[in-house]
Amino acid sequence: MIGCRKRIATLAFPLFLSGCITGAEYSSKEAGFTPVANKIATVTAKQTVWIQNQNQARAVAAEVRSLLDRKKSLDVETAVQIALLNNKGLQAAYADLGDSAADAWQSTMFINPTVSIGTTGMGTPELGAFKTVEGMITTNILALATRNRDIAIADTRFRQAQLTAAVRTLQVAADTRRAWIGAVATWENVGQLQRAQATADAASDLAEKLGETGAMTKGAQAREHGFVAELAGETAKARLAARLAKEELTRLMGLWGSDLNYQVPNSLPSLPKSVVRRDTIEAEALRNRIDLQVAKLELEATAKSYGLTEATRYVTDLEILTGFETEREIEDDERTTRTTGQVELEFAIPIFDTGKARMRKAELAYMRAANQLAEKAVNVRSEARSAYEAYRSNYDIARHYRNNVVPLRTKVEEESLLTYNGMITNTFELLTDTRDKINSILLSVNAKRDFWLAEANLAPAIYGGGATNAPAETEVAAASGSSAGGH
Repeated sequence: MIGCRKRIATLAFPLFLSGCITGAEYSSKEAGFTPVANKIATVTAKQTVWIQNQNQARAVAAEVRSLLDRKKSLDVETAVQIALLNNKGLQAAYADLGDSAADAWQSTMFINPTVSIGTTGMGTPELGAFKTVEGMITTNILALATRNRDIAIADTRFRQAQLTAAVRTLQVAADTRRAWIGAVATWENVGQLQRAQATADAASDLAEKLGETGAMTKGAQAREHGFVAELAGETAKARLAARLAKEELTRLMGLWGSDLNYQVPNSLPSLPKSVVRRDTIEAEALRNRIDLQVAKLELEATAKSYGLTEATRYVTDLEILTGFETEREIEDDERTTRTTGQVELEFAIPIFDTGKARMRKAELAYMRAANQLAEKAVNVRSEARSAYEAYRSNYDIARHYRNNVVPLRTKVEEESLLTYNGMITNTFELLTDTRDKINSILLSVNAKRDFWLAEANLAPAIYGGGATNAPAETEVAAASGSSAGGH
């Protein structure tokens, strides 16, 4: 028998299952970004953009240059705005949001059917050449059955990505604000050391002249010169720290080239007359913390994934093949043709793997997400309390240095100078009093810096964005070093 068979299977499940679920909200180039930008505008009163083409890049570059040229010295609000426009890491975070939107968009699409075609040849030319052609189109009906659940999971992940992008944006804003405070505070330290250096230089010159006349011993002269040398070393260290602090601010703002010529103020703003009361800061944080909302969505997505795992516990791959088969036979120079319908169903029999391990893993993932959410809620409360405590206490400490310590040290130095001029106090005592005054002034600057850092950490504690603890008070003195920053 000479046979020629052709089999074609057609898809039995047309796309009537598409329903009303579409990918329209995910297919936009800026899918999900508008809620992020609106949230940032509400929290920071700043604008952020997602740069996706050359025209947008040029417009943002022009805006950044305009902000830099607008003021002689860069204030903190302008620095934050530049960072939100120009930070390239932030643009990468927005690209992650775009990836999530594309994944959600992909989830709304049906799985492409699989087409397989095979040909074989047999017989001899004398009998007449013929071929057997087999074709098959298959589709995974389990994927169709679980499609809505897959879309729901992808949508939850998409909303999670939106919140994650907002958290990242708030983190850049908070980091830039802290970097600006650190840079200005360290430059203020440099200024204080420079003023002390000028005074010490004058005293050293006077000591040298007195030594020439025999009115001052060589030991007393050495003390004066040694004090000047120590101050010069500490000032140099402060200048280095100042340049490094400015570089940190520069990195966050994404600046380079000619844009590096910006300046920051010489000193931090004065302390406010009073602090803001935040008696309900815990409730505010629980209501507004975006990272807590991310954790809630993680639990929601895990719960949906658990349900999907349960639905596919026994059958993980179910494929249907449908269509018709046409068979042509040639026998005794007579041809006969038969056409028959065909349906095939393929699935794995759960003999060895009954899905218990996958169910256990899904259950553990849900328990993990639930406990992480509970831990996050506890931490959010604690972080909010700590942020306000640091804000309130650092204000009292900074005010104490400003109102009590520095005035007393200044008075001591003034009296010491009077007695020194009256030949009552010796050079060593005067130098000690001068050192103590410089130390007090620098500690006062650092206390003021710690207050403004604590104030900057209030917003991240309430809304999210990676609040960090204010640095421990660093004693910056003529003999112990200083922490300085950019100008």
